[in-house]
Amino acid sequence: MAHPPEKKGFFYSARAGIGQVIAILSRIPDSLIAVIGRFSIAAVFWLSGQTKIEGFAIDLVQGQFSLGIPRLSDSAVALFRDEYALPLLSPVLAATLAATAEHVFPVLLLLGLATRFSALALLGMTVVIQILVYPGAYATHGVWATVLLFLIAKGPGTLSIDHWIKRRYGLNA
Repeated sequence: MAHPPEKKGFFYSARAGIGQVIAILSRIPDSLIAVIGRFSIAAVFWLSGQTKIEGFAIDLVQGQFSLGIPRLSDSAVALFRDEYALPLLSPVLAATLAATAEHVFPVLLLLGLATRFSALALLGMTVVIQILVYPGAYATHGVWATVLLFLIAKGPGTLSIDHWIKRRYGLNA
């Protein structure tokens, strides 16, 4: 016959304390997690995209701003030709698609616009990178995938244009 837990002693106090901590932590809003995830994963892809172009640079952390007409860098084409060597795509097309995606989807994520679609597109890129380019980087790509899957499943949170659209028009954005 099981006995009810004793309401005294170290283990009861520890269990009660742990329960309180878990209750407090479970109140972290999904919207806070989403906004931090959106900004963090957007930075990863934006900075990668910046390495593929010349003539246009925005780096808020380093304070670098060079506004001009972006063009694909020769080093990006060489990277896709020599190191990445994706099947079925020419190096110029692959570099152009990657640079474009790494600039468009992060901006959409920052705005919280088309968030689930943008996260899905970046998750697709992550899978391609993991399988075809850097299979040994599964720890890094796993973190990226986790953030992107959270955004796909839970959405962008309340600090987003998607949320505003949903409230304004009653859409499931």
